[in-house]
Formats: sequence, structure tokens, C-alpha cells
Amino acid sequence: MARSTNARRPATLASLAAELGVSRTTVSNAYNRPDQLSPELRKRVLDTARRLGYPGPDPVARSLRTRKAGAVGLLLTENLSYAFRDPGAISFLEGLSLACEDAGHGLLLIPASPEREDVASVHRAGVDGFVVYSVPEDDPHLAAVLERPVPVVVCDQPRLDNLDWVGPDDARAIKSMADHLIQLGHRRIGVSCMRLARGRNDGLASVQRQANASFHVQKSRLTALAESFSEAGVDWAKVPVVERFDHTAASGASAARQLLDLDPDITAIVCTSDILALGALNEARSRGLRVPEDLTVTGFDGIADAERAGLTTVRQPVLEKGRAAGRLLLETSEPGRPREVLLETQLITGTTAAPPRSREERWFGP
Repeated sequence: MARSTNARRPATLASLAAELGVSRTTVSNAYNRPDQLSPELRKRVLDTARRLGYPGPDPVARSLRTRKAGAVGLLLTENLSYAFRDPGAISFLEGLSLACEDAGHGLLLIPASPEREDVASVHRAGVDGFVVYSVPEDDPHLAAVLERPVPVVVCDQPRLDNLDWVGPDDARAIKSMADHLIQLGHRRIGVSCMRLARGRNDGLASVQRQANASFHVQKSRLTALAESFSEAGVDWAKVPVVERFDHTAASGASAARQLLDLDPDITAIVCTSDILALGALNEARSRGLRVPEDLTVTGFDGIADAERAGLTTVRQPVLEKGRAAGRLLLETSEPGRPREVLLETQLITGTTAAPPRSREERWFGP
């Protein structure tokens, strides 16, 4: 079918203003500054715009003119689906969204897969600032963010002297867990940790790899564990630390399997996240091990699933972390004076930790 040559062309701001007999500024204010018009005049402008098919001011042109995008960019070095699958990321995203809502801003998710180095998504993001959520210090996407002349707030990691930061004291938080386990009598432990660097490693993490970790949160948690257990007489070099690249319960189960295969006599598995710990609980059940009678399992984060499972863990306020990051980014600050929001944590003594039984008392099911 031939296209009609009599189709009406969409109205423009100029033609709408001419139709109404008002200035183009008046039409623009009806959309962008409604407080500048009477309710009656604004309604007349919008009604006429609908009748003539005027879609409103071009947001791209407006952002070029005002140099404001009206949106916050969230950089997380994971695939996009991670933000809607991981419980901690979901809570963080909710908190950040609440801060954006309060300020009348939108939120743009900028996924940056740890196994890709294409930073184009950072360069083309139309945002007024970035919240960087838990990335390694050597991440190329972080370097691209820092090249942009916009405000940046970092959550968790890395700690950079010239940037605003939000997060807990990870070392002090996990030290409270280590002290709790030491007081219970645990000395023969294994550790299940999240990825330590951008390169994939699903296996044992040597002491050197732990020391060279580019993910500061995991590094600080492992360092604090090493210090606490070393003070209790444990040779940290002999403690098996198993690293998993993917943050899933299945990874936690496979890490626990590797630890228990390496040393069936360990009395506790210390996990650096609740997700890994929930996987470890599944592996313990599959082996017929009772928790905590035969094996203690601990986590970190305090997610809802961990609470329902009675997990002994460290709770951090993840939703408040996201809200604080958004507020910090959208508030006016003094140039050259980075701010810090230190979040409180709480040791939750659930039902998955108990004193270790002697070797003779260990029970391995029927």
C-alpha cells in the first residue's frame, strides 16, 4: 500500500506555541517548570499538545542544553541479571532507588561483566554521577568512570582517598565472628570465600593470592580471620581457603565439598557471604552431617534467607547502604573533601554454630 502524502507532520514546540499564541518558553515550562504557569494555562497547553500530537520536549536535547541527565548510574561488575538475582544486590538496589525517588532522579544500571573489558557502556551512559558498587581496584570500568567529570561514590570497595565512600568496617565485623568461633573452641577450620581477583580461580587460594587480592572486601575479611586465628595459635598457612568466582549457593556447596574432602576433620566452615554459607549447609546435609553438632557453618551479610535458616552470621544494613550512597551522591559536597559513611554491623548468633565435638563424638549419619 502506498504511503499517504497527506499525513500530518508531528507538531513541534514552535508550531504548538504559534497555535496557542504563547511563547515557546511557556510551552517548555508546561513540561519542565509547571510551577511557572497557572493550572488553567498548563492544562490548555497539554491538551492542545495531545490534540496536535506534540510528544513533549526532546529529553536528549534538553540534557545537552542543561548538562543534566536526571539519572544516577550504578556500576556493578557483574552481568545485568545479578542485580535482580542476588539478595544483597536486590536490597542495595532498593535502597539506592529510594534515594533516587526522593531526589526525583532516575537510575541507570551499567553492568560490567568481570570477564569483559569493553567500557563503552560507561562512556555512553547519560548520567549525572556514578555509584560504584563493590568492584576491584584494577577494574577497567572503574577507570572509565573516573575519567568522567561527574561525582562518584564508592560502596564497599575499593577505598580511594579522593572519593566518597560507604560501607562497613569489614575487618572488625568478621573479627567478631572469628572471636566467637575461637571462644567456642574451633581451631580446625576451612574458609569459603568469594572471588579475590578478576581472573577466574575456582579452587584453593594460597596465602600469597589472599595477600594480593584486588577485591578489598574479601582481602580485609581474610586478613582479619588470619590475624584472629593466628593469635589463637592456628597456623594460617595450613588453613584451607577455597575461592569461588561465581557467587551462588551452588558455588558455596562445591566449596564446602572441596574443604570437607581435603580435611574431613574440620569443625567449622567460615564463609565470607551468606550465599556461600547456605550452599555449605546444603552440602553438609547431603553428607549426613548435623549442623551445628558435627559441623559449624557461618556466613556474612544477614540476608533474609540466612535469617530463615538460623545462620550464624554478621548482619550489615545493605538497604541502608544503597540509600546512603544515593544521598551522598545527590547532596552537594565541598570539592576535594571526600566524605565517608561507616555502617554498623551486628554479630547474629544463630543456630548453626556450637562448640566442636571431639573426633570420637563426631556423627556421620546412618
